[in-house]
Amino acid sequence: MEASEERVTDTDLTVVSFNVNGIRAARRRGFDDWLTARDADVIGLQELRCGIDDVDRFGDYTAAVDVGTIPGRNGVAILTRTAPAAVRTWQTHPPKARGLNAFAAEGRYVEVDLADTPLTVANIYLPKGGLPAELQRPGSMREKPDGGAKYLRKQRFLAAFARELQRNRLAARRAGREFLLLGDLNVAHLEHDVTNWRAARKMEGFLPEEREWFGQITGPRRLVDVVRALHGDRPGPLTWWSWAGESFVKDVGWRIDHQLATPALARRARWVEVDKEAAPELRLSDHAPLVVGYGEIDG
Repeated sequence: MEASEERVTDTDLTVVSFNVNGIRAARRRGFDDWLTARDADVIGLQELRCGIDDVDRFGDYTAAVDVGTIPGRNGVAILTRTAPAAVRTWQTHPPKARGLNAFAAEGRYVEVDLADTPLTVANIYLPKGGLPAELQRPGSMREKPDGGAKYLRKQRFLAAFARELQRNRLAARRAGREFLLLGDLNVAHLEHDVTNWRAARKMEGFLPEEREWFGQITGPRRLVDVVRALHGDRPGPLTWWSWAGESFVKDVGWRIDHQLATPALARRARWVEVDKEAAPELRLSDHAPLVVGYGEIDG
């Protein structure tokens, strides 16, 4: 377990973001035991990769879910101890930003208003994307070159989601609520967020334009990168490691799972931990749960 310098005990809200890389597979590896032991208040899950019948049991938690319409792909959920006051997905509440409707049925976004705390929590699974055409080299890629199609699709998503995110953040403020975005953004922002950052500059997820986008949606007057603020100006904490090779053992990975909070909420963040398993055979997913503890959130 990788943690901030000292875990503070005056925590009123423990929040997790976790890409499970298939909830059925994660359950076979011990997800339910982790869920009980972690005992968090709010949990955002990404990449459920299942049908609706597979997400009907999360212990005592209430699940707000959008599995999407693409079999075996995507899917997001937010688990809360108490049923939320409101639930919004892009299928029940279509996004208003131009360009996002093309993604609305893919199971990428769910948002809840907590019933017992003045907080709106959103959970996103952002497209992985690909390389622009000029960086694609046949024979050196895992996938067949596509002329930059996946790259362009992700760029369209990023531009539209930035507008939608701004709209949703401001809507929460008008309602007297703080706003917290959880999720796998498939973007690492800083050099500290990738082990081999020099090589990563020509990889999807760490391209200059993706890093610039991350910088545009964050800032002291917008959304604060809570984990970086707590962890400080040093490498990590990593949250994703390839299944291949010894990346996990050697801790060669990326920080692409995030919690972005409105400034007042970010000031209440007390500690951050990554529930990295002790050994490769114990892994629940290729990601590890990202956990942040927040102090009391005023109404």
